[in-house]
Amino acid sequence: MPDDLKPYEPPSFTNRVIRFCLENKLVVGLIVLATVIAGVITAPFDWKISWLDRSPVATDAIPDIGENQQIVFTDWPGRSPQDVQDQVTYPLTVALLGMPGVKTIRSSSMFGFSSIYVIFEENIDFYWSRSRILEKLNSLPAGTLPPGVMPMLGPDATALGQIYWYTLEGQDENGQPTGGWNLQELRSIQDWYVRYALTTAGGISEVASVGGFVKEYQIDVDPDAMRAHKIKLDDVIKAVKMANLDVGASTIEVNRVEYIIRGIGFIKTLKDVENAVVAVNENVPLYVKNVARVALGPALRTGVLDKEGTEAVGGVVVVRYMENPLAAIDNVRKKIAEISPGLPSKALIDFRKVSTREIERFAGEHGFEAYDDGKLNQPGWTAWLKKTTADQRPEWVKLSQVAIVPFYDRTGLIHETLGTLNAALRDEILVTIIVIVIMVMHLRSSILISGLLPVATLMCFIGMKIMHVDANIVALSGIAIAIGTLVDMGIVICENILKHLDEADPNENRLEVVYRAASEVGGAVVTACASTIISLCRCLRCRGRKARCSSRSPSPRPSPSRHRSSWPSR
Repeated sequence: MPDDLKPYEPPSFTNRVIRFCLENKLVVGLIVLATVIAGVITAPFDWKISWLDRSPVATDAIPDIGENQQIVFTDWPGRSPQDVQDQVTYPLTVALLGMPGVKTIRSSSMFGFSSIYVIFEENIDFYWSRSRILEKLNSLPAGTLPPGVMPMLGPDATALGQIYWYTLEGQDENGQPTGGWNLQELRSIQDWYVRYALTTAGGISEVASVGGFVKEYQIDVDPDAMRAHKIKLDDVIKAVKMANLDVGASTIEVNRVEYIIRGIGFIKTLKDVENAVVAVNENVPLYVKNVARVALGPALRTGVLDKEGTEAVGGVVVVRYMENPLAAIDNVRKKIAEISPGLPSKALIDFRKVSTREIERFAGEHGFEAYDDGKLNQPGWTAWLKKTTADQRPEWVKLSQVAIVPFYDRTGLIHETLGTLNAALRDEILVTIIVIVIMVMHLRSSILISGLLPVATLMCFIGMKIMHVDANIVALSGIAIAIGTLVDMGIVICENILKHLDEADPNENRLEVVYRAASEVGGAVVTACASTIISLCRCLRCRGRKARCSSRSPSPRPSPSRHRSSWPSR
């Protein structure tokens, strides 16, 4: 049939797109420029661009293939595992079974505490499941749990949330270890200063303390003395509780000024506990010190933190769910640099090299007292040491300041993961240019095809940002593998265009020649690229939340929750 008698067939969608791109070069250029800028904004690489407000895709080293789970922890000190199982774990497990979206519940009972792992279906939102658990815990019927037992929900983190571990150590101005700090002092600094400061860093869910000793007021009662004075253990407990209270009263007015009356009773020293009145017999008060021995001691613990064979004190930083681990680590480092100058310091004196008389004489010459109430005058010594240098001090005294020393930092592993993609892009672009120049003998085509690789990679980062997919080793490896397919498609199109340009009439419109050549292979190229995209995106099942792979671990990995990371402090 002659060409003029053939029925008209409208061009396909692919051909219409090709025609539009050829006829609207400015629009295509603006789209490519916008894509490149958006890709640079979302790229996970640590690019420092002052004029561009970047929002990189979340970057981690390995993918999170853990269960969609939440952990409920309940503390019941002093109880056996069987008691915890019967009176805490079992009632809570039964109550949590009826929540929507629950796939299974696993639990464990140990001495003094219970752990319940509530595993939800994959399509259940992470924070929605947390709100449902809190709703259920707040609506438990009276008498479900023993009096005083309060279940709590673990932090909003996953099993891979532990991104930064550190220890607290004494160091001098040059960063050399000095010691001089015991485990109780370091643990108090960690619990009351460092932990709270690092929790304020952006993207951090929890900072848990590990190792050391938690200081306690410990009361060891004497059964014989209690029996002689007819005192029960509950009487001692009640007396200590009442002694550690501030009591508020009314007000009085003196000379038109109103004064608030209150009784201050908070315990500050051991004597405050010892002088608490337990009972009064014939107008004679009976104190705690008469029936018990009061002392400072460490709390019971079931684990330690070991560093190179030496017991240490430190903490673990847990990143919040769906936050960027790389950015969170950077925030933690900035916070550490901010609080480090304010960490406690003390003077260390080697009494093997100097006598007490020489210490007192030296301190007097420099305008401060060497001792205060029989102990070393730490404020005076530290103030003098901070004003001097190491060359101006005698060899028997040095300054020791607490420093935060990291021993696990995921930044290096993340940067190595990103370096893998960097190297793959660089090598493939170089190889593409060389191969196309040798085989096709056309420099501009090689530059055009090579330009596809970084642009396509930036487009992948935009899609990962929209679909909340982390840039981990699996995702970046998929991008590196797909680059080879993009190169093949670009070579096919460019080679076909070059062939048609060589065979076309010199007077023919070059735009029509390029359109005809691209249309011949356009459908096949789109089909090949679509199959690659679909095969690599088959794990992205959930839009609007963090994607999870279909392969699952047979047993749940407990997330670094408050109780898990606090076991060594028990």
